[in-house]
Amino acid sequence: MKLLSLVKTTAFLLWFTAGMVLVAAGTSMWAVQATFTATRLATEVASTAVRHRKELSATVMRVKAKARLKRMVTMIPLAGLAAGAYFEEQEYQEWLADNPGGSRSEYLCELAAVSSDVIDEVLVGLPAAVQPAPDMLNSMMPTCETN
Repeated sequence: MKLLSLVKTTAFLLWFTAGMVLVAAGTSMWAVQATFTATRLATEVASTAVRHRKELSATVMRVKAKARLKRMVTMIPLAGLAAGAYFEEQEYQEWLADNPGGSRSEYLCELAAVSSDVIDEVLVGLPAAVQPAPDMLNSMMPTCETN
């Protein structure tokens, strides 16, 4: 009887130990796979961030160059006046494509709102001696209805 009990206990302990070894091996394999996956994803994120940063930088430089060219063309007296009118009409047509049914006055109000933010940023960088009075700029702003 004792021998049978000893054999049963030994068999159970061997079965239990083998099961625990298999669980530990499976968990270790899963941990190694998860580590490799996390490393691969972190590398992909870093390379994507660098690529997007370069693309964004190139786009910003392109926009700045386009704006610089527009400024230079508008510095020429008569050609500048014609180019400025052309550029404004082109931007209005682009806005109209995004806002079908919009009117020129709505475009001008939206343009004035955006321009006022940019003007504020530019004026902060100017010396105090050449900065215009804030009420002077506010008096030049068109009155627009807000929705």
